[in-house]
Amino acid sequence: MNNFKILLNGIIKENPTFVLLLGMCPTLGTTSSAINGMSMGLATTAVLIFSNFLISLIKNLIPDMVRIPSYIVVIASLVTILQMVLQAYVPDVYDTLGLFIPLIVVNCIILGRAEAFAAKNGPIPSIFDGIGIGLGFTLGLTTLGAVREFLGSGKIFNFEIFPESYGMLVFVLAPGAFLALGYLIAIVNKLKA
Repeated sequence: MNNFKILLNGIIKENPTFVLLLGMCPTLGTTSSAINGMSMGLATTAVLIFSNFLISLIKNLIPDMVRIPSYIVVIASLVTILQMVLQAYVPDVYDTLGLFIPLIVVNCIILGRAEAFAAKNGPIPSIFDGIGIGLGFTLGLTTLGAVREFLGSGKIFNFEIFPESYGMLVFVLAPGAFLALGYLIAIVNKLKA
């Protein structure tokens, strides 16, 4: 499989949000706005790319008995670095994402890609897999955030489309995440069929 197909696979065929339904905790928890969804998606993408790369490099050095714990140590180290960078350079994003940043460590998308792809392929294809899956996740979170923000407050990326008084508050709240995600998954399934 060439690198372009690997990239498209993560965005379309194996989209973590709309097809595989992975990573639902950050998907539902951080998408109250498009910028929050995009921020979480990009943070996860950075960890995904670097973890895939590093795991593909050290896969032959890790005994099978400690494979998963070793992957978690690599991922946790990268998330810690990401958390410090966000706190130092973009504190607003760090404050907004809050608890969801450390939860990237246990995101099944990252560990799943480490096990399913990076452990079986070389560094370059693993980087492209990380980019593809990460972009698919970012696209999913940004789309869900944009839909929730638009329906809930009349804005997209904080640009007012219609007055906030016409918005439906439920879409900014937790139940709105389930409703919007359900409809978006239905639309994606309809387009695939």
